[in-house]
Amino acid sequence: MALAIFDLDNTLLGGDSDLSWGEFLCQHNYVDAAEYDRLNNLFYQQYEAGEMDIAAFLRFALAPLAANNMATLSRWHQQFMQERVIPMMLPKAAALLEKHRQQGDFLLIITATNRFVTQPIADLLGVDAMLATEPEQRDGRYTGEVEGVPCYQAGKVTRLQSWLEQHPEHSLNGASFYSDSHNDLPLLKLVDHPHAVNPDPKLQAVAEQLSWPVLNLR
Repeated sequence: MALAIFDLDNTLLGGDSDLSWGEFLCQHNYVDAAEYDRLNNLFYQQYEAGEMDIAAFLRFALAPLAANNMATLSRWHQQFMQERVIPMMLPKAAALLEKHRQQGDFLLIITATNRFVTQPIADLLGVDAMLATEPEQRDGRYTGEVEGVPCYQAGKVTRLQSWLEQHPEHSLNGASFYSDSHNDLPLLKLVDHPHAVNPDPKLQAVAEQLSWPVLNLR
């Protein structure tokens, strides 16, 4: 059983769930729409450039979770899934997951987006496990803080290595990783079978230089 590892946003989804969640909050005025939208887009531009301050972004992104109770957040997320996530689902991504499933591989999503946003999406995709940035909870509410290492850039490698230590039945021998982003180069360079999926320009250049397969799931 080999690991088949997948980034989520703009890889298995035809869009970015983190950005889209922020847009959803603004659309329904669940936050101060003008200021939140400005910062949401600013952080996304920094992410695309590989220059995002992950700590600053997470203070921003997790604030709405801390400001609302679980029942409200759950209701919002159900609405978010129908309005935003379902339209981003990609038939070719589902087929790729099924190909690895039929090969007997273990399907693992590893995403920088926080688990509140992504766990229902991973459940819908039917993967075996997911590593995500973990929002801290205390007394049944989110605190606005992060638990452990954010699952971003080299942090994905750190989190994966920790997961492998806890799951010795798995290893990186023969592992594949699929991603769209140059932010994932630390992990792409670690696995035996890296794949660039609808890659950004920086990742496209590296993939061509290193002769990595380039996929189009759109």
